[in-house]
Amino acid sequence: MLVKRCMSQPVITVQPDMSVPDCLKLMQREKIRRTPIIENGRLLGIVSDKDLLNASPSDATSLSIWEINYLVNRIKVKDVMTTNVFTITEDTPIEEAARIMADKKVGGLPVVKNGDVIGLITETDLFKLLVDLMGARDHGVRVTAVASDAVGTLAKLSKAIADGGGSFIAFGEFSGDSSANRIVAFKVQHMNETAVRAAIEPVVEEIIDIRTD
Repeated sequence: MLVKRCMSQPVITVQPDMSVPDCLKLMQREKIRRTPIIENGRLLGIVSDKDLLNASPSDATSLSIWEINYLVNRIKVKDVMTTNVFTITEDTPIEEAARIMADKKVGGLPVVKNGDVIGLITETDLFKLLVDLMGARDHGVRVTAVASDAVGTLAKLSKAIADGGGSFIAFGEFSGDSSANRIVAFKVQHMNETAVRAAIEPVVEEIIDIRTD
């Protein structure tokens, strides 16, 4: 899947001279946690709600409430934004976007096209995608198992489920304990736990977990 299929759009952006309190109110109203900073169509940076909250004085300050409000209102988003922004294109594979976010320790990436910000992919979008990929909203028999990394193993697994009258509604594959195996997690419909267990036991190395949800 590509980023353009699951990115948030249209993107709510702000000007660099917007005050921190106004930006925070906007983000709270729109229920977003980060927003790109745009000026004359050019991406200048990105700011998160954490950046904005950290711009406020701590509770231990000796300033009066009027002094605090005065000072905070003078802080602009350009003063607290992150300027070294990692961006991606709409045709970036979703797993590449997730890798960048994990490696760079960022919670969101602006999606650009011809220099314009056309979307935003965030950790929340990735969580929603994971829910869909693993069939979390669908009822069925969910299995986590260790399978050999040998050629043809997944074909045998698919055939075992098909021969049992079942159908996959979700399937994921992850790194195993060694290079010789993989962890597979999948959900099946039209079979009960007993039937699924009997069908896959001859194919997998170990059934870690099996449940109906």
